[in-house]
Amino acid sequence: MGTNWSLQAVSPPATTACGVRAAFDRVVRQMSQWEIGSDLSRFNRAAPGVWHEVAGDLAQVVEAALGIARASDGAFDAGMGRLTDAWGFGRGGPVDRVPRDTDVAADRSIEFDAATQRLRRGEGAALDLSGIAKGYAVDLAADWLLGAGVRHFLLEVGGELRGAGLRPDGHPWWVDVEPPPLSSAAPWRVALHDLSVATSGNYRRGFSASGQYYSHSFDPRTGRPIVNGVTSVTVLHRRCMMADGWATALTVLGPQAALALADAQGLAACVVACDREHISRAWRAMLD
Repeated sequence: MGTNWSLQAVSPPATTACGVRAAFDRVVRQMSQWEIGSDLSRFNRAAPGVWHEVAGDLAQVVEAALGIARASDGAFDAGMGRLTDAWGFGRGGPVDRVPRDTDVAADRSIEFDAATQRLRRGEGAALDLSGIAKGYAVDLAADWLLGAGVRHFLLEVGGELRGAGLRPDGHPWWVDVEPPPLSSAAPWRVALHDLSVATSGNYRRGFSASGQYYSHSFDPRTGRPIVNGVTSVTVLHRRCMMADGWATALTVLGPQAALALADAQGLAACVVACDREHISRAWRAMLD
């Protein structure tokens, strides 16, 4: 997944590291856009318009991604792999110039048949789960830990975290949410007691061309990086996959629309835009 992971656990068995890594390897085999032999890569090379059976983990993540896409009115798009690749954020690697042509009107549809666990894609679609799969990897590894009898742990993959139980001193797993660079806001401190946190930021990856910075936070509706003033979105959720996916979608919407949708969905979210923090009702309730 191109990142690091860490685990703090209370009295873990000797097989813990191997079990966690096996969970991550499973996600990579199914969902990596950089591994040519992954299920996702093979699906993207197959003919469009044809149904293909997929493994259960991949099906679960696609179903969640499509649900977020519907709820956010297209702010999350699992089929925009060709667009992100053209802008240098995909398997093809970085670019140093703005792409000339990006066909926003292309059929980027990804369809999922839950009854048969099958997928098919539109002519212009390439499956890209980089905005949600990392969170699922955290959940998969966390579920393995719980199944192995590890009840108290803090697991982190590339900035997405999930905590369970308590630290040996009886305190919860406290983590600080990183504020955007140059932000004057103090970092939030969150207790991850059976809770996950994910942050999406427009400053984490990008490139500059002709004096303009282009973020990897991508608006699928325009086919271009976002220009809505949002610098980061943090979401708290029981499942890290949902925190990851919703943080991605809310980043695209802009502060007001993001906050309205977070309230409608009951999400605990903090949106930072133009050095101002906007927090949802669910986030505010956690402060009480």
